[in-house]
Amino acid sequence: MGLREKLAKLFSFGKKDESFYEDIEDILIEGDVGGKNAMEIGDIAREKKPRTGDELSEIIKEILSEKISSAELLPNKEELSVYVVLGVNGVGKTTSIAKLANYYTKKKYNVILAASDTFRAGAIDQLSLHAERLGLRIVKQKPGSDPGAVIYDAITSAESKGDNLILCDTAGRMHNREDLVRELQKIDKIVKNRIKSENYKKILVLDATTGQNAISQADVFNKAVGVDAIVLTKYDSESKGGALTQIGIPVCFVGTGEKYDNIEVFDKEKFIKGLVEG
Repeated sequence: MGLREKLAKLFSFGKKDESFYEDIEDILIEGDVGGKNAMEIGDIAREKKPRTGDELSEIIKEILSEKISSAELLPNKEELSVYVVLGVNGVGKTTSIAKLANYYTKKKYNVILAASDTFRAGAIDQLSLHAERLGLRIVKQKPGSDPGAVIYDAITSAESKGDNLILCDTAGRMHNREDLVRELQKIDKIVKNRIKSENYKKILVLDATTGQNAISQADVFNKAVGVDAIVLTKYDSESKGGALTQIGIPVCFVGTGEKYDNIEVFDKEKFIKGLVEG
């Protein structure tokens, strides 16, 4: 049952006392929009006193729309851009890189991949397989190699070949945050030294099904290197991604399936409507 149905059911009981507004807040918190947002909506509901679930839904959509923004990522085809892709293991990071590669290739960008998640041999193999399937070049080294050296080599290679977009995979082993942060900061420093700031983006991949865990993940990566935009994976009718309303980082793409074409530019109005109305 979505938020709209739950709110409509709440209105069917008729009584509009304080417990009614507390129930509204509880329903919103269950929908992953967070305690602070839920309380703000509850206070406005107390003030405006909506008469129906639909009226309340409109209030919720208006408020949540202010909490989230979209980002359009269109690299400059005349210069080299680097998109470093971040995220914990298991969120669909490597698959998202492949989808982004496919997306930008179809828009006539010359894309190469950089396998800077050297911690996991499987990550290198997986990205290599995607590169083969998509017909793209990949820069990689042996497992355990310096991830900074991989992105350095990728930039050098892209410059020599005239490529205009590098998509860089990175490690996501959250069980050892200090190592992860140092690794990402090293990659960040190398890219900043060689690429114009306007052509360098850090993209965080978040799993729509993880709820509140997504907030802590965003916090770790944002503090480490700063995050420019989010890709939301595993987004469907069951996983609404309500936690995005608490993160404050613009969203660029939404993953909707396993195929390379299953990625969409983020539509804020569509997202908020789906979150509230189901």
